[in-house]
Amino acid sequence: MLLEALSSAILGLVLAWAAYSRLPHRMPARSLVLPTGVGGALFGAFVTHTALDFGNLAVILAGAGIVAAASLSLLVRPAGRLGRRSATA
Repeated sequence: MLLEALSSAILGLVLAWAAYSRLPHRMPARSLVLPTGVGGALFGAFVTHTALDFGNLAVILAGAGIVAAASLSLLVRPAGRLGRRSATA
């Protein structure tokens, strides 16, 4: 169980770092993004472990990655308005 928690926390940290470094202009502060990734991964590992109740680390990490990615996607800001129109048009 400790290996699952540690592995999922590292996976969430890596996903959060990748999201922040890939889209820095669309993400909030790094101090919010990194804990969100770790927390989402830990929660995903907990839910997957509780639902499936077996020790397959790959399946638990897949669940952790899915929930971490979903949590991080909630932080992404819109890129901007599409099709801006001028005030004179």
